[in-house]
Amino acid sequence: MAEVATSATSDQLLVVVDPIARRADGESVRIVKDVLSAGAATKVCLPEGPEEFARVLRRRGSRRPVVVGDDRTLVRTVSLLHRQRELAGCVLSMVPVGGALSLAGALGVPTGAVAAARAVLEGAERRLDLLVDDSDGVVLGALRIPSERAGQQPVAGEPARPWVRTYQSLVRTLVPARETAPPVSGPSRLRVEVDGMTLVDLDQPVQDISVTPNGSGTAAVEVRPASVGAEAAPLLARGRRVTVSGADFRYRADAAEAGPVRRRTWTVWEGALGLTLPG
Repeated sequence: MAEVATSATSDQLLVVVDPIARRADGESVRIVKDVLSAGAATKVCLPEGPEEFARVLRRRGSRRPVVVGDDRTLVRTVSLLHRQRELAGCVLSMVPVGGALSLAGALGVPTGAVAAARAVLEGAERRLDLLVDDSDGVVLGALRIPSERAGQQPVAGEPARPWVRTYQSLVRTLVPARETAPPVSGPSRLRVEVDGMTLVDLDQPVQDISVTPNGSGTAAVEVRPASVGAEAAPLLARGRRVTVSGADFRYRADAAEAGPVRRRTWTVWEGALGLTLPG
């Protein structure tokens, strides 16, 4: 791991650059380091693997962590800090660099590298709600349970690029392996409970379920029942605790697929994540 220390102001930053970001857009990473180093006392760390990435975060001391990478980098960082039970006393900053940046943008992080770096220096802390499930997994943005699932397949005849294989290896190491299941289609029969009240039961097939933190300590829940002919009206609810159970189901959280599981409960942790955003 290479480290570069630059002194500027009294603000202390620990900049952790995801290795995939360096490979995907090294020029943006260089610019980000220059902008941050010019505005704060900055220590830049370039971990080469997941263990080193986690160790750097654990040993950050009083420095404010700044991660440079894509949406997966953000989710991994929040997951690590959550498992270490250090989110409450930490303010995280992010500079998006890479291909998948929709989650960062939805949370309010500028998706331009220079604008995001300036927000790190000039922005303000905002506390965001998280969904935490009963396996200690975290969801920053939207959670969906679709009834139709289709795996993504590589383009025929196009080999995976080396950095893609490295990225996949990194993700597999950081995220616990999950059992896979063949794709299925058609309505699901699932029970959805919100704060102990049943919103839909197993006798009503559903096409889609979404759970999204709404910033008020609760989550917005929408269930779209399966219908024949005219489209059925969605079932809506708000609550702090959402449980889905029934036949094996998979779900998408922050654009990553998980499962299958037969029961999962998500609880809103109000203001659990402190993220630096433009003022």
